[in-house]
Amino acid sequence: MLSQNNPSSVVAGDSCRHCCIRIQDLTVCLGGNTILNGVNLHVHCGDVLAIVGPNGAGKTTLLRAILGEVPYRGSLSSLIGGVERRRPRIGYVPQKLHFDPDSPVSVADLVMAATSRRPVWWGIGNQALARVKAILKVFAADNLVARRVGELSGGELQRVLLAIAMTAEPELLLLDEPSSGVDVKGLELFYQLVRDLKKQHDISVILVTHDVAGILAYVDRIVLLDHSIITESSPKEFLSDVRGS
Repeated sequence: MLSQNNPSSVVAGDSCRHCCIRIQDLTVCLGGNTILNGVNLHVHCGDVLAIVGPNGAGKTTLLRAILGEVPYRGSLSSLIGGVERRRPRIGYVPQKLHFDPDSPVSVADLVMAATSRRPVWWGIGNQALARVKAILKVFAADNLVARRVGELSGGELQRVLLAIAMTAEPELLLLDEPSSGVDVKGLELFYQLVRDLKKQHDISVILVTHDVAGILAYVDRIVLLDHSIITESSPKEFLSDVRGS
């Protein structure tokens, strides 16, 4: 098992010198409470890193800090193709999308609103609609283009949100509890899509989840977080530790 106290153990040699996301000594204090304390992570390009831990452990706060939504101490940087940058391009799939389930907004409207400056009420022309379908097709969601967002199942909505997140061509993809409200079949398809994405685009993925059993076959490393990093291990090591405890 890899230890938070031994950061050199999480650096994968040449891959980290060439391409990675670095989170160093990240600390978040909100309302006088320390939510995260001295978090250090290296997420290599092409890796899927799962963050697990109890409720209130700071998992979603970690994603919010990476997104710049909460103040923090420490640093976040990226090394892409050997070139140091302050921040990577980030794609984000939230745990929940807050919307009126009775709204007439369609999937095509949602994708257009997220990927174009053209107001949705102007309508969607044939060329724009073809582009939307092409975006969704990669994520097995092009058949949903005319559906109202409020009619989608949990798994269908997650695939649409994943398609939107990937239009930014991110170097780091953040997924917050994608298993929430999604059935087993939908989750399996979603995880397979994420695995294919990281292979095809060589992006780093951070996945916050409670679905430990479901993600074991799809992730490269698992971090146990409880305000600070408790352990970091491969899925096989994590499963062995769980069975031995």
